[in-house]
Amino acid sequence: MKINTKIILIFIYFLSFPINAGTLDTVKDRGYLNCGVAENFPGFASLDDEGNWRGFDIDFCKAISLAIFNDSKKVNFVPTSSRSRFPLLALGEIDVLIRNTTWSYSRDVNLEFEFTGINFYDGQGFMVPTSFKINNISELDNSTICVVSGSSIELNIKYYFEKNNLEFKTVLADTFDESMNLYLNNNCDVLSGDLSVLSSSRIEIGDSNSHSILENLISKEPLGPLVRHNDSSWADLIRWTLNVLVIAEEKSINADNIDEMLNSPDPEVLRLLGEIGNYGDMMELDNKWAYNVIKELGNYSSIYEKNIGANTIFGTKRGLNNLWTNGGLLYSPPFK
Repeated sequence: MKINTKIILIFIYFLSFPINAGTLDTVKDRGYLNCGVAENFPGFASLDDEGNWRGFDIDFCKAISLAIFNDSKKVNFVPTSSRSRFPLLALGEIDVLIRNTTWSYSRDVNLEFEFTGINFYDGQGFMVPTSFKINNISELDNSTICVVSGSSIELNIKYYFEKNNLEFKTVLADTFDESMNLYLNNNCDVLSGDLSVLSSSRIEIGDSNSHSILENLISKEPLGPLVRHNDSSWADLIRWTLNVLVIAEEKSINADNIDEMLNSPDPEVLRLLGEIGNYGDMMELDNKWAYNVIKELGNYSSIYEKNIGANTIFGTKRGLNNLWTNGGLLYSPPFK
């Protein structure tokens, strides 16, 4: 029997296709999105008194649901821990992970995940009692710092303080919660952690105004949605859902004025809102998908200010998370 080599090669080619390709079709067929979020991270992902999920990351999950279904309620929020988040994503139990997860080389490459953008520029910072009247890291010379033992946070402190000739002593704990309790019980002068974590933790303190978070950051901790490798169409959808929220802020489009913007002379605005072109077809979405997202959630600024902004109990300034035109790092490729 003569073996057709070409047929065998084609068969092998299709066998080699990743089983996780076609996530968008899977989500559409299922009828809802499985979005991995933090278990309890006030400001970013937590349950309110009525059992509803609220937060910065929650709104990004809703934005994806709006893009696909034009319905923000078609989301199943899956709580994940720092240990369970990656296995849940790898095994397909969640379609996308949107929680405080730093984009790094090993996670992007070795774990075979793909980060689809940065929705929050985080970094390691410091919290001190307001009564200390400290405004800069340079004033932390000869301080004691509560930190999780063996963590990257501990290593970052050691490197930064030695480089800048600052004396310090660490008070070690096994977990961040233990570290925070040590700080609150005056076992150290300073608590160190990522800005997002410090902002969230401060509101759990009875008198949060008694503690200040320094604006200086000593590390890069870019946070963003991540998906599995080998499904570029799904990655595109997640990436551009984030991008359109940034572009909407750049173009001053929000939930209140979006219908007026349908008459904008700006062709990029008209493309974004589905008035010209068939840009939704490129991702198997309705041409009004971006309009639907912005109409309900507003733009990036709307989500930020509602959940963690300066006028919330978190009081988080935009800083690096401002638009590139306003001194920040937020920047999106053009919609064209």
